[in-house]
Amino acid sequence: MIEYESLAQANRALMEELEAVASRVIRSGWYILGNEVSSFEAEFAAFAESKHCISVANGLDALILSIEALDLPKGSEIMVASNTYIATILAILRAGHKPVLVEPERETFNIDPERLPAALTRHTQAICVTHLFGKACRMTEIAAFASEHGLKVIEDCAQSHGARYDGKLTGTFGVAGCFSFYPTKNLGALGDAGAIVTDDDEFADRLRHMRNYGSKKKYENVYIGVNSRLDEMQAAFLRVKLRHLDQVTEHKRALAGIYFANLPNWLAQPLRRPAEYDVFHIFGIRHPARDELRQWLLDNGVKTEIHYPIAPHRQKAMQGILSGDYPIADELHATELSLPISAGHSKDEIERVCSLLAALPEKLKLAA
Repeated sequence: MIEYESLAQANRALMEELEAVASRVIRSGWYILGNEVSSFEAEFAAFAESKHCISVANGLDALILSIEALDLPKGSEIMVASNTYIATILAILRAGHKPVLVEPERETFNIDPERLPAALTRHTQAICVTHLFGKACRMTEIAAFASEHGLKVIEDCAQSHGARYDGKLTGTFGVAGCFSFYPTKNLGALGDAGAIVTDDDEFADRLRHMRNYGSKKKYENVYIGVNSRLDEMQAAFLRVKLRHLDQVTEHKRALAGIYFANLPNWLAQPLRRPAEYDVFHIFGIRHPARDELRQWLLDNGVKTEIHYPIAPHRQKAMQGILSGDYPIADELHATELSLPISAGHSKDEIERVCSLLAALPEKLKLAA
């Protein structure tokens, strides 16, 4: 069986390093906001080509705190992709604002810049883009639109560690880039973890207060904050894994290359553009008979995933909050299938997946 993702396999090569830093942290006796956190923040800021990195407990908190730190009028409208992972929308709601859904491009799953003007109103204050699956949004156009209309830009980079558009890293186009280090990410902790990168000194200072009860100095509270701190253990693990991230990215890009070279033409594959450097957090194909294709692959020894089976506006929690019709989002959520592509997969395994898809039963080929 080819697993969709095996974290044990992916982490096996780093086991000695991870165990060594775990012992170091335990023996240090310092577990919150210590040297491991400050060192990771400096190292990740350098990687992300940003002036500041503010680590937090998880990716959702990174988004919520970044949007809150914009200090927008309550109830402001914030544009967001109609097919994004629900966390991006939850962050807007938790910060007290209104998500306005904008349809994506079918070929990239990312928000379509050409649809932004139709969603603009006098209440629009920001755009929150999500770089889905490791592919950068068309940020040059989005940033130009935002600048023209005085809008803030927050980037959800939970799936795009190291991805670029026109040579520029995701997370550096707007006010802030928000990262998740959930264990399955290209840069994944061994638990929940997140971070925000920014070049804005004042914004960074506010975030450092907000993540720690609104305080930078013990018992002095400047803002109404929260408890959202990256712990020393996860920071230490992330420092180890950050040193290997470029290698992980190149491995995943090589696996994607096998898919592109061998998958049949009738199967809808990720779009590649010269301006984009894709890190392939997810390799998402599309097929009208997605569920039947997924079952056929499982029956033949390949596990897959769906990102994501239910569109945000169809979620029970969003009824009465998100309104309107979003046919492109509905189509993508009904047809997307994620093929195995992880640090723990071998080239032979990916070639086997390609061979199976080439031998797909005729009825499934015709459905495409």
